[in-house]
Amino acid sequence: MSLWLVRGGKLGEQEALALAQGLACIGFYEVPDLSQTMAREGIADLLRQTYPHDSAAALRNFTGQLYAFVHRIHEGNMVAMPLKSQPQIALGRVVGPYTYRSDLGEVHHTRKVEWVRPDIPRTQFAQDLLYSLGAYMTVCQIERNNAQERVRAILDGQPDPGSPSIAQVVEQVTGNAEETDALTDIEQLARDQILGYIEQHFKGHDLARLVDAVLQVEGYVTYMSPPGPDGGADVLAGGGSLGLDRPRLCVQVKSSLSPCDVTIFRALQGTMQTVQADQGLLVSWGGFTRAVETEARTRFFSVRLWNADDVIKAVLRNYDKLPEALRGELPLKRMWALVLEE
Repeated sequence: MSLWLVRGGKLGEQEALALAQGLACIGFYEVPDLSQTMAREGIADLLRQTYPHDSAAALRNFTGQLYAFVHRIHEGNMVAMPLKSQPQIALGRVVGPYTYRSDLGEVHHTRKVEWVRPDIPRTQFAQDLLYSLGAYMTVCQIERNNAQERVRAILDGQPDPGSPSIAQVVEQVTGNAEETDALTDIEQLARDQILGYIEQHFKGHDLARLVDAVLQVEGYVTYMSPPGPDGGADVLAGGGSLGLDRPRLCVQVKSSLSPCDVTIFRALQGTMQTVQADQGLLVSWGGFTRAVETEARTRFFSVRLWNADDVIKAVLRNYDKLPEALRGELPLKRMWALVLEE
């Protein structure tokens, strides 16, 4: 049972469609129907006609990815789609052949997929798997480090059985050439390391403490509930020198790895009324269920959702202003890297 990485667009623009329609879908919008092209060279000819100004190396890369999507991925294979909209990875099984669609707008090249677990937090994958799933390629087979068996275990609701250090992963030279040669999203790799560190060192009440510090840096005067039952509000925050000015913010923080469900979202709204807050912030390290995201859209002007990615973004934009003691608990260093496109 092979494992394939199939991305939902460079910016995640196809993710919602893929999950809603039960599809794996890729870009290459200008490329015509590939269902009658059985040979790799036939796909190469179509790509040369479609992208006459692209380099030979780029066309070889595109050819390999499209050939894999049409002919090498088989029904029953596992597919992973790292999400851009959430710090999650969708896992599923391929249940249909390649199909060229003309009813999905710009999306044409598709495979039918049963998304068995569409919202697994990235923290449930060990660093070496995240490293492989960080390849820039749109379509790529993942084989290193017993990836198939480990992802099958995650699909079945078990923890990832392997977790070598990132240094060990970088030093490895095994695996197929396709995966080994694929460029890796170094920014996402670094983000995953920070995510794993915060998950390990800021559990439970400490995650609320981190969020509280960020809000203080952003200009709020805050009150943080002590450890233990919090009455539905981990942090209360307000403007002005005493924290009495609007907007008044009620914050609930959940450090669980499981996606937050709609009952917690509704409970926050009840607490907002109790404490007379104007706005609410629900922080869930494990992300949110689709029901929460749908309902949150109807509360756009009163409640915001922060997942793990949002917390990290807030920390990074305020890091230099955080208290020195907190920066000691979360040691980070800014670095520059060359932007590598697919």
